[in-house]
Amino acid sequence: MNIQTIIKLLIDKGIDEREAKREVKMLLEHFCNYSDKDEILGRKLTEEELSIIKNKAEARIADRTPIQYIIGEAYFMGDFFKVTTDVLIPRPETELLVTKAIELIDNNNMQNVLDIGTGSGCIACTIAKKTNAVVLGVDISSDALRIALDNVTRLGINNRAVFRKSDLFSKVREEEKFDMIISNPPYIPIGTKLEPEVMHEPHIALFAEEDGLQLYRKIVLEAPKHLKHNGWLIFELGIGEADSVKAFMNEYFDDVEVIKDLAGVDRIIYGRCIL
Repeated sequence: MNIQTIIKLLIDKGIDEREAKREVKMLLEHFCNYSDKDEILGRKLTEEELSIIKNKAEARIADRTPIQYIIGEAYFMGDFFKVTTDVLIPRPETELLVTKAIELIDNNNMQNVLDIGTGSGCIACTIAKKTNAVVLGVDISSDALRIALDNVTRLGINNRAVFRKSDLFSKVREEEKFDMIISNPPYIPIGTKLEPEVMHEPHIALFAEEDGLQLYRKIVLEAPKHLKHNGWLIFELGIGEADSVKAFMNEYFDDVEVIKDLAGVDRIIYGRCIL
């Protein structure tokens, strides 16, 4: 048994060759501390190490569990975040959301940010780490909030990113005002067929009613009460949702703009509160 045998194991079960190679590399780095440098230097993996990687690869293909859940962490904007099936796996599209948020925060000297549906806390933690803002992350899931707290400790930013159990704004006090509200809400229409890997992620964080628009509508309606004058609201968007969300936002927000991702999909929307 060797590394190529394990890669072929994944390929034979329908995983793309390039993805299979990447995933085996992730397993080697995490479970065997085996990097590209070790390969170049000719370090040989022991039979025990190869057996560990084979077992993890078999767990990956048994029911298409995402590799990040097997490893227990996911890479996001320069850091590794703890992830379990209680939280979404951070995605590249969300990096675009956070990058734009950081630009707005820095350019407008923002001090307070609210992250709705914080999940693993990757958005809240990254903003807290890379800006001067303090971030409150809220989530309806106690299990997700425990993961977020673990990630705060991992990054050493306690008191910069804090968390609270709340169904949207339900536990956000009336007097609490923010320079920015950011959210990557559930936006997949109920009934949508997804890849088997995605179905391992928490459904409450994936699916929304009203063709995926339910949470956008609720947040847009309530956000002005919790934003400071000229505060900003910024969302990640699902495919095909930009026009509808922009129509909601135009009623309460000015300077509403949409940003496309690398695939040309309308992915980020943001606007400035005019109320």
